[in-house]
Amino acid sequence: MHKINYIRELVEYIKKNLKKGYTKDSLRWALMSQGHSRIEVEKALKQVEVDLANTAPVLKTKPEISYELVEPANLPKKKSFWKKLFGL
Repeated sequence: MHKINYIRELVEYIKKNLKKGYTKDSLRWALMSQGHSRIEVEKALKQVEVDLANTAPVLKTKPEISYELVEPANLPKKKSFWKKLFGL
């Protein structure tokens, strides 16, 4: 029971600091340098990913991608490689 609470505390710590703008890698190394085991930190990070995925909004519609070709205007025509080579 103690270990579950410990992991939950790490999860809350990571979530709070992700909201502040820290990266997962920086939090991983900070926690390990403070003496937390790599396995426990990785478990907590995986749980954070699961929690955040469950709270993420689901998109109802697909985004529509539109594009248009833009032609450059008034550019001088280039000579071909062969015309440049033979001076034509």
